[in-house]
Amino acid sequence: MRLIVALMFAFAACCSFAAEDGAKVAAKYNCLACHAVDHKIVGPAYKEIAKKYRGQKGIEAKLMAKIKQGGGGVWGQIPMPAQQIGDQDLRTIVRWVLAQ
Repeated sequence: MRLIVALMFAFAACCSFAAEDGAKVAAKYNCLACHAVDHKIVGPAYKEIAKKYRGQKGIEAKLMAKIKQGGGGVWGQIPMPAQQIGDQDLRTIVRWVLAQ
């Protein structure tokens, strides 16, 4: 029983750390100038993105490519410019967004 409780606390700490990292990395690249977690700014809310793509196979790689290439038409007329973000940071951001 103690092991289960310890594992639960470890998992919770890990997830909290990952969420904090995702938010920090998104802020580092100024993603929050156009996106927010729970409401539309210029681009869609991260919660809406997570809802739209939840459970889709291979979505992490697809979103990483979409962010790198930029583009528009999925969420409205205003295109997102291509982003120069390294793969590690980009993966952190995408995982954080999908966890919303």
